[in-house]
Amino acid sequence: MPHSTAVAADPILLELVDEDGRTIGTAEKLSAHRAPGLLHRAFSVFLFDPAGRLLLQRRAAGKYHSPGVWSNTCCGHPYPGEPPFLAATRRTAEELGAAPALLREAGTVRYNHPDPASGLVEQEYNHLYAGVVTEPLRPDPAEVDETAFVTPGELSRLRAARAFSVWFHTVLDAARPVIRELTGPTAGW
Repeated sequence: MPHSTAVAADPILLELVDEDGRTIGTAEKLSAHRAPGLLHRAFSVFLFDPAGRLLLQRRAAGKYHSPGVWSNTCCGHPYPGEPPFLAATRRTAEELGAAPALLREAGTVRYNHPDPASGLVEQEYNHLYAGVVTEPLRPDPAEVDETAFVTPGELSRLRAARAFSVWFHTVLDAARPVIRELTGPTAGW
């Protein structure tokens, strides 16, 4: 009788944190997102082209959480012990095939956003980053279905017509002071 050599994939662990962002443990990724959710470390990246347009991505239809919706340039979770800045640059390169030419810290935000479509919960202590991308994009189709560079007006029209991630508005608003410094007053962010 043949012997199976299939090996189960190691679970993806997230870093659990307290209300002040101090590490208190780990949890498997999906279990951390099941209601009521466990507070965990995350990051969100906002990259702009030299003209001051924001790079958005439409999440791949095959993603377990928030598939097919528009969101910020890149978001995710650091591995336990991984500095959030390094995780943000790593995931941006993995998802979009381009590294930021410049990336700045833009603060942190804590939120609790249930996603009615999936039943999952975003209970996150999120590290925010804003920067510039100048390289051509080569999105990973397993992660990203579509990308778009948008002005503030184009973003408003897109948000009125399409579904966005439940966290998008919260992280964009929290990052706006640094985004405005980065893009300048005439960009309108």
